Amino acid sequence: MEIIQYTEEHRIFRDSVRRYLEKEVSPHVEEWEEAGITPRSAWKKLGEQGFLCTGVPEEYGGAGADFLYSVIMTEEMSRTNHMGLCVALHSDIVVPYITAYGSEELKKKYLPGCVSGDIIAAVAMTEPNTGSDLAAIRTTAVDDGDHVIINGQKTFISNGINCGICVVAVRDPAVENPYEAMDLYVVEEGTPGFEKGKQIKKAGWHSQDTAELYFVDCRVPKANRLGEKGTGFLHLMEKLQQERLMCAVGALSLAEYMYEITLAYCKERTAFGRPISKFQHSQFELVEMATELKLGRTFLDKLIVDHVEGNKVVVEVSMAKFWITEMACRVADRCVQLHGGYGYCDEYPISRAWRDIRVTRIFAGTNEIMRQIVARFMGL
Repeated sequence: MEIIQYTEEHRIFRDSVRRYLEKEVSPHVEEWEEAGITPRSAWKKLGEQGFLCTGVPEEYGGAGADFLYSVIMTEEMSRTNHMGLCVALHSDIVVPYITAYGSEELKKKYLPGCVSGDIIAAVAMTEPNTGSDLAAIRTTAVDDGDHVIINGQKTFISNGINCGICVVAVRDPAVENPYEAMDLYVVEEGTPGFEKGKQIKKAGWHSQDTAELYFVDCRVPKANRLGEKGTGFLHLMEKLQQERLMCAVGALSLAEYMYEITLAYCKERTAFGRPISKFQHSQFELVEMATELKLGRTFLDKLIVDHVEGNKVVVEVSMAKFWITEMACRVADRCVQLHGGYGYCDEYPISRAWRDIRVTRIFAGTNEIMRQIVARFMGL
């Protein structure tokens, strides 16, 4: 019995997404990888198809769909074997901050554009000297009447070049307690003092526009704050369960894709007069990978169901995030090895997947931080 009870509507949605991506996205991946960015028009087309922000309520232009539609979208995007269209970040990590904590005015102002693809969203937490330790951020927001003045620098910001809005984590220097000093503000592209740095060149995710962001006396209305003053850290913690769950979904889906193409390659590639899938070593490698993928899928699907039901599974999601991403990296490495020299050549898709999967052990909280979270809950 399937752990996740997908409906016929879910299956129809998956089929439509897969057909669209095969026709409108996959043929352009090489072009986008070479360019180092995906065009905003690609986001707009996704929005026109109803594939962005499916969980946004209908009154703001969304479908008000359940979380499983987001899971399906992320899984199918992983099969395109590129990370330029980081849909999960936009739809399921950034936009939920506005849906959950934004005022009615902010929701009406930004959510319809996020759904349509006219607005691409990013979130700015990480700073040059502050990675997973969010309480140590230095970007400040100083009161100035009905506005705040933001000064600081953010780095490794996905969608940093294309973003039309950015949810920025800041601190009030007048508040001593770092956990009570943090706020989240929506900052629009084009706001004076908000500058996008040059795109960061990376080992993988070549078509994903990752950038540094600068805030120099950037004047932002207090009305753009998400939630009550001093609740920023709490809101970030509340949303990290879904962020890390989506990271695990994407990593496992990409690992399953890597396994599928490697299995097909092993059945077709011959050595010493027979397919390499007939060699015992290759068989053992493929069987061990299949087993780990099945274990990961079973664990992940159970967590997805728990999340849909509203259960607090922070510890289990932290476990899944570090175990699944590390397992996916093991799968990637074994798949490259089974491809031999061709696995190291970009003409074979396993090469890009191998590069792209590595960062999943770093973002959304490093895997070392995930272990610390679990250890703390274990009373260690």
